[in-house]
Amino acid sequence: MKIPRHVAIIMDGNGRWAKQRGLPRIFGHRAGIESVRDVVRTCSEIGVEYLTLYTFSSENWRRPPDEVKYLMSMLKRMLRREVEDLNRRNVRIRAIGRINQLPEDVRKELDRAIEKTKSNTGLKLYLALSYGGRAEIIDAFKKAYSLIRDGKITIEELDEESFSQFLYDPELPDPDLLIRTSGEMRISNFLLWQIAYTEIYITPTLWPDFRKDELLKAIEDFSHRERRFGGVTSID
Repeated sequence: MKIPRHVAIIMDGNGRWAKQRGLPRIFGHRAGIESVRDVVRTCSEIGVEYLTLYTFSSENWRRPPDEVKYLMSMLKRMLRREVEDLNRRNVRIRAIGRINQLPEDVRKELDRAIEKTKSNTGLKLYLALSYGGRAEIIDAFKKAYSLIRDGKITIEELDEESFSQFLYDPELPDPDLLIRTSGEMRISNFLLWQIAYTEIYITPTLWPDFRKDELLKAIEDFSHRERRFGGVTSID
């Protein structure tokens, strides 16, 4: 298979998975952790360089307070428990989003995981936390504007390539493949700048049921696509 360099995933369907089983939503979130483990492990094994998981969106703060509190607690526990295994697998952890909005204890655990894995050279695992695509573009514009205002760059120097340097992490390349689980046909404010020419794969599988076989199926589908980036082929 043609392995995408960067895979991004909108992990959707935890609540519906729990509802189908007559369980509270938190059981769906808990079940989804195993899918995260399996996907990270598989990406690491097959040679994906970057994996970005839409872990907690800026809109998720609007959920019921008890659910938000549980999600933050789960994130903290997951970082603490998984970092040793990720480190052994040579996975480097990074994060994008308005990280300052996270609770202090979660930020500390995240910082610890980032620091512990910073020298790893394998899969770069990006967690999108308190993340919104529109917010990222606004924040990038503010950074660019401050440099223009201070005379460090001119407005004429600002183009698509230079603007990308003001995004949350300029080292993160545009995704080759975006996967959304649960069958929803939406982007949900995820990586809006970066997915201009990304291949999109939608699966009806709910996130807690998404495992290695489902990921490989998505990559197999990606392998057969012809990426033109706005150009044409000889048969067009």
